[in-house]
Amino acid sequence: MTKLLTLKSSLLGDTSVSNELIDNFIDSLTARGMELETVTRDLSRQGIPHLDGEWLSASSAPATRRTNEQQQKINYADELISELKAAELIVIGAPMYNFMVPTQLKAWIDHVAKAGITFRYTENGSVGLLNDKEVVVVVTSGGIHKTGETDHMRPFLKTVLGFLGLNNVEFAVASGLNMGPETREAGINHAREYLNKIADQLVPVDSFNRVIEEVA
Repeated sequence: MTKLLTLKSSLLGDTSVSNELIDNFIDSLTARGMELETVTRDLSRQGIPHLDGEWLSASSAPATRRTNEQQQKINYADELISELKAAELIVIGAPMYNFMVPTQLKAWIDHVAKAGITFRYTENGSVGLLNDKEVVVVVTSGGIHKTGETDHMRPFLKTVLGFLGLNNVEFAVASGLNMGPETREAGINHAREYLNKIADQLVPVDSFNRVIEEVA
C-alpha cells in the first residue's frame, strides 16, 4: 500500500485541466495495480489560511504559554506536516497564475516549511528532513513559457521542495491551454504522455503484467 498525498490548487474546480490530469494519473496508477492510501487536499475549495503575525506569534510561543487560538493554529500546521511526512508519493497540481504558483499552494508551503521539523539548519547550511518520497508536479498554463524567464514556478518549486529534502521531483507540463483548440489539445496530450511514463516508472511493466495474470 502506497501512501499518496494529492494537492490540488486550481480555482476552476471540475473544469480544471490540472485536476483532471491528476485524476487521470492516479487512475493510471491504480489500473497498473498500485494500491493507494490517499489523502486529498483541494487547497482552493477547502481554503488554507495565509501566514500573518498571529501565526508567527503562535509558532514562537512556548507550548505552555499558548492560548487556545494559538494552539489551534499549531495543530492545523502540524496536521499538514503529518500528512506530508506520512506520504510516500506526492502529487501536486500547479496551474500558473500571473507567472507563479497559486497563492493557496504557496500558503501550504509556508505552513509545512518548519525549522526542526521538515528542515534544519547546520553549520554547513540547511538540510531537508523529508526523504525517500516521489513528487509529481502537474503544471498547467494558458500560454507557452520558458523556464526561468516567464515560468518561475518550476524553479521555485524545485528549490523549495529540495529545501525540504524532496529532490526526486518530476514536472508534467500542459502549456498553451488558451492558445486555441489545437495547441490546447497538444499541451494536454504532452502532459498525459509524460504522466504515463512516470506511471510506468512507478509501476514496472513486469509488476503490471503480473497483476494482470493474477486477475485473469
